[in-house]
Amino acid sequence: MNLLSEPVGVSHYMIVGAVMFVAGVVCMASKRNLLGVLMGIELVLNGANVNFVAFSSRFLQSEEGRSLGLDGQLIAVFVIVLAAAEAAVALAITLNFYNNYGTVDVDRASELKG
Repeated sequence: MNLLSEPVGVSHYMIVGAVMFVAGVVCMASKRNLLGVLMGIELVLNGANVNFVAFSSRFLQSEEGRSLGLDGQLIAVFVIVLAAAEAAVALAITLNFYNNYGTVDVDRASELKG
């Protein structure tokens, strides 16, 4: 099965979503900068969104075929809203951390007091 010679289908979207997810996990694991870790989290969430949309158009239709297939799109919009809220809170924490320590190095976060 050669994916390059086939028309674009669910398997192509799954590969793109998996590559985005793995790139996000590698970015989260390898970066010491807090902003790099946040970018990795966004990549993971966007990789999941690609898979939600791909599956909704293919597998979530009713027996009569009258479904709009918007379940995955609605979940993706919810994840985007959740990611925007997460980014706002994380950016506020990052700015506060920078004001206190003068760096955004994740290794210095062990000095935080709870």
